[in-house]
Amino acid sequence: MSVVAPKPDRSFAPASALGALAFAALLLPLAGLALLIAAPDLDFTWEHHPSHFWLVLAAGAVNFALAYATGSAARRRGDARVFLVSLAFLSAAGFLGLHALATPGVLLESSNTGFVVATPVGLVIASFFAAASGTQLRAETGAAVMRRAALMQGGLIAAMVVWGVLSLTGAPPLDDPQVPERASGVLLAPAIAAVALYAYAVVRYLLLYRQRASSMLLWMAAAFALLGEAMVAVAVGRNWHATWWEWHLLMLVAFSLVAWSAHRQWHEERFSDLYLNQTGGGTREISILFADLQGFTAFAERNPPREVTAMLNGFFEMAIPPVVQRHGGTIDRLVGDAMMVTFNSRGDQPDHAARAARAGLAIQAAAEEIIRENPTWPRFRVGINTGEAAVSILGTSGGRTQTVIGDAVNTASRLESLAPVGGIAIGLGTAERLVGAELEILGAIAVAGKAAPVQAFRLIAVRDD
Repeated sequence: MSVVAPKPDRSFAPASALGALAFAALLLPLAGLALLIAAPDLDFTWEHHPSHFWLVLAAGAVNFALAYATGSAARRRGDARVFLVSLAFLSAAGFLGLHALATPGVLLESSNTGFVVATPVGLVIASFFAAASGTQLRAETGAAVMRRAALMQGGLIAAMVVWGVLSLTGAPPLDDPQVPERASGVLLAPAIAAVALYAYAVVRYLLLYRQRASSMLLWMAAAFALLGEAMVAVAVGRNWHATWWEWHLLMLVAFSLVAWSAHRQWHEERFSDLYLNQTGGGTREISILFADLQGFTAFAERNPPREVTAMLNGFFEMAIPPVVQRHGGTIDRLVGDAMMVTFNSRGDQPDHAARAARAGLAIQAAAEEIIRENPTWPRFRVGINTGEAAVSILGTSGGRTQTVIGDAVNTASRLESLAPVGGIAIGLGTAERLVGAELEILGAIAVAGKAAPVQAFRLIAVRDD
């Protein structure tokens, strides 16, 4: 697979008024923290349990929503960077939720060491994922991360559950009755390492911003900078003092910045600016399936819109599940009575041609069952082709989507229009990758827009592995 890296945007100006103002604002919390440390008399005490509980709960809720949104986007597009970002948010959110339970009067009458130190533990774990997400992972590494996505996410959640149980039961080493106020001893080294990792993540995202000039990348850098500052405040702050309240507010602001930036993006590809180069601009071998209802126009002319809608829903409800769930295809688009499906668009399906062929046969088999009950309904024609295509993000802020582009896609569309009604036409690229398939030669067929005829075959059956 080849990858087309985005061209650097030389319009990026670190000294711009907006950038200078933004990063000056990011330094204010550190300046305030330094002032409070230098003048302890200003580090006032305010112990208000309800405010603490609701502040932490709000930060955790925003963060959990981000973890869910980024995790869903990562799985849909197979993007390792977005997945690592989701783990950073999830670890911070989960341990922050455990910290909320440390509020006296929620679960326990007094402070609990395990729940109190849960936030710095979560911030340390999140820093590793944040730093990893900032790197430009190779295609093979990114694919390996996504293959282990469920294991990594499950392991993180399990760690949170174990931490909560150990905290509640007071098991060692969380049984110390003296709740630590500041990081010291064995807690100091992880805190320093976490600050360094957040700083690395900030630098990496600023470099990405220089390439792509996306506000999402800038706000991710700002969020990780604030989390790094929160780690500093956690390490030096005293419980219920201003320095202690500061890191709670820093975490809430960090998560809110990313949530606000995501809300401003087009909903379908909210996190596309974070994608790795191979996700948003890679070229790989894929299989494309087009399905279209022959006779749809005449059917729509003869029947009321409600019945036409019911017919379309009936077909798509039976066609989409076998394509997506059983054979792992990705619905690229639905346009009226037509459906475009891709296989291996994430680069993780070496048997994509066989998957597409089996999906096409499953669509026609399910359609035949519907036709027996509704003989006046139109029937599907299916075209499948395999070849090189570019996986691209198209559109602007008003509407963005990931799709595939190339001659292989256009040929698949033309094969669909040439397929027999109720049958499947496949190109030579697909036929060559099907072992033991039953095919009928359709011959070299002239295709509109192509100089040379296209070798086509009718797919009858595929051998099960």
